[in-house]
Amino acid sequence: MKKLLLTTAACGLFFAASPASAADGVKLDLGGYVKAYGIYVNQDDDTGVAGEARDFDIVRSSEVHFSGETTLDSGLTVGGHIEIEADGNRNAADGLIEESYVYFSGGWGRVNFGAEDGAGFLLQVATPSADATIDGVRTLVNPVNETAAALTGLTTVDYDMDLGGSNGLPYDDKFTYLSPIMNGFQVGLTYTPDTLDASTESADNEDDVANAFGEAYEAALRYEGQFNNVGVNFGAGYIHNEVEATDNTFTAGEPTDDRTAWNLGLDLDIGAFGVGVSYSEDDFGETKATATTQRGDEETLVIGADYTTGPFKLGASYLNKEGAQNVAGSAGTDGVEIDRYTGGVVYTYGPGVTFRGSISHIEYENVSTLTTGTESDATSFLLGTQVKF
Repeated sequence: MKKLLLTTAACGLFFAASPASAADGVKLDLGGYVKAYGIYVNQDDDTGVAGEARDFDIVRSSEVHFSGETTLDSGLTVGGHIEIEADGNRNAADGLIEESYVYFSGGWGRVNFGAEDGAGFLLQVATPSADATIDGVRTLVNPVNETAAALTGLTTVDYDMDLGGSNGLPYDDKFTYLSPIMNGFQVGLTYTPDTLDASTESADNEDDVANAFGEAYEAALRYEGQFNNVGVNFGAGYIHNEVEATDNTFTAGEPTDDRTAWNLGLDLDIGAFGVGVSYSEDDFGETKATATTQRGDEETLVIGADYTTGPFKLGASYLNKEGAQNVAGSAGTDGVEIDRYTGGVVYTYGPGVTFRGSISHIEYENVSTLTTGTESDATSFLLGTQVKF
């Protein structure tokens, strides 16, 4: 990522609360991106909710990244990184800071310490996509109006390994070790003390909370190499999130066992062509939807392909989720299935700037929260641009 040196005035504002200054050694760099799309969507609206989806709308995702590092005479590199969600929840006092961590690296590998993705995501292999913002490993914008469609709980249609955080959020405080790359192989390990702990200034998190997730452990492996004229990327990850205690009573949505998840990913590059597949499972800690029914495991299969010629990249992907995003407390939701088909083009028209266009069709089946039936479809068209800085 091309970075721009932060101006002197901005540095003064950023360090206003600290006696340190840029002259003390570490220079601060500024990066980030802005992604903005105009969308047209044709979807099924549910009669049980007020209003209907707007046909045309604007969606966007923007972040600002602050980072700085220095290398000591011993060869040890020390740095820090902060990411701010520019489109975050403006009604939440702490809702804008996404990542905030320090890191240490050398010939022995790298250690991240703080609010950052764990090894399961950092080493995960993603499949090719039409537009990674829409159908990538971690989707950033969603063209479907799920409120009008009464698709409660069906908002996550991606496949990133981010279970180390509260309610599936990846940015709770954690330790992560990433090994150096040896013969194409790299391994990673992550420990999260408490997945209910977002970044805080005080250690006030309780232990042994009934029916709550606590410690999490991650292990991941990635390989990148070349066989004949084929580039090979392979990755695997596993996460185990412990339940601190149980009170043997039923409350919808509470876990009854430790949560485990794993993924496998393979991406092959043959000249200008790329093709990949990813498969993952998540048991959600055997969370109960009702007193007699379990939420059910979530299984996700993703297949993608792309072709690059000059400044153009053409891509397509297919995603299938089964038993996905069941609504806690609603009977009959186990067995929800989601199918999404996406195709699109990305055109690079300058350094750090791209034009993006895509079409996506998504089908939700066996959704018992709908009053008009058990199925809902949506087709969306997106045109937009991305600016990296």
